Amino acid sequence: MDYFLPVFAGVIALASVLLAPRAESAGAFFQGLSATGRQPGLLALTFSQVTTWIFARSLMNAAILGFYYGIWGTLAYAFYYFSFLTGGKIVDSLRFEHGFNSVQGFLHDRFGKWGTGCYNFVIGIRLISEVFANLLVIGILFGVAGSNMYTLTILGFSAITLFYSMLGGLRASLRTDVFQMAIFLGTLILLIGLVTFGSSVQLSDLWFKPFVFDQPGPILMLVALLQIWSYPMHDPVMMDRGFLADRETTRKSFQHAAWISIICIVAFGCLGVLAGAHAVNGASMNETLMQLLGTAPMMLFNAALVISAMSTLDSTLSSSAKLMAVDMGVMKMSLRNGRAVMAVFMLIGLMLVFLGNKDLFSAVAVSGTASLYLAPVIFFSLWGKRSDIPVWSYLLSFALAIAAAVLYFTESSGYSHLLGDAHKYTKLLYLTITVLGFGCLGFWIGGKTTVRATEEEPTA
Repeated sequence: MDYFLPVFAGVIALASVLLAPRAESAGAFFQGLSATGRQPGLLALTFSQVTTWIFARSLMNAAILGFYYGIWGTLAYAFYYFSFLTGGKIVDSLRFEHGFNSVQGFLHDRFGKWGTGCYNFVIGIRLISEVFANLLVIGILFGVAGSNMYTLTILGFSAITLFYSMLGGLRASLRTDVFQMAIFLGTLILLIGLVTFGSSVQLSDLWFKPFVFDQPGPILMLVALLQIWSYPMHDPVMMDRGFLADRETTRKSFQHAAWISIICIVAFGCLGVLAGAHAVNGASMNETLMQLLGTAPMMLFNAALVISAMSTLDSTLSSSAKLMAVDMGVMKMSLRNGRAVMAVFMLIGLMLVFLGNKDLFSAVAVSGTASLYLAPVIFFSLWGKRSDIPVWSYLLSFALAIAAAVLYFTESSGYSHLLGDAHKYTKLLYLTITVLGFGCLGFWIGGKTTVRATEEEPTA
């Protein structure tokens, strides 16, 4: 039994390497096209959307939030997956109403170099955090932080994922995503079946925490519902998959990805809820689950995390290459450059694992808070079709969001106490409302000022 997880991880890694096609063109590497130039179909696109968003960090966070805050904590994390619905609307508007083939193209048209510069900064941090967080989860599964097994597992896992990602780019990512998603679903169904019929847990255990509005779980639910309007636009992995297929396929892939992801996250997160209902003081979630469920379900629990980490890492690396070579255009769009970018992002992620902060949810919350600067862009410029918003409004929203993200990180990590002694999720709610409110106010004032200036211009 001790060898199950290493063997399972090895088999999945080997299968992913064998399935990954070697990219022979920039179209395959950066745009996911087949050898004949064919776009991905609905199943491939949907499964790729789901498996790249149900990453190891997400599963772990959903379970941990359930462990501490009950079903409401798990639902709060699941609410972030409504981002597929808002993200689908954002992509549809960008591509088919405004006629742009990237988020950067739209932002440059509306706000010039400042538009793309601020956006690329935020999504660059997002991509690096994804590499870091998923490698961190893998290390924790195989050993205690700092141990030889912890270090060797992270290095080996990153090397294998980097290898097949460099081999085929986005095309390889799409192809392995379908395989990895199928294995993940099978593992999750088997896990839930074992828990439901082979353990002493009861359905009533899921409600061990009552719904109290001012408690962390319900508060985080509200935070998620506020952040999902901007969250998808700052996620390059989701946005990249919105520009690969025709309108109908793209629209359906986002819709199906939403309900599939929510069900998977809630199902997995409920394991954490069950552990929380039976936990004794001082016991960790994994220790409680092992006692509650037994060896076999816990092996499947860890196996699901391994699959999700690998599927997310290859997609993150593909988006990193596309960001630098296609969207930012800082280098020539070649296979060699794309592979070099992947290696650099993986190295940065490794550095953060061994030197950085170990709080998994901090990366999500900081990233989601930074993305809030895009909310007024979506409301006014994208969906409102306003092309007269001044750059200062955009920069104000960006500055507010980055300041709030930094402040939340320092507050949640204990480096500062400027917001008092409230729970960190209460602070996150205050910051989210503030950024959204003042960001939208800045866009409204900027639009009014522009209209007034235009009306006052003398006519010839």
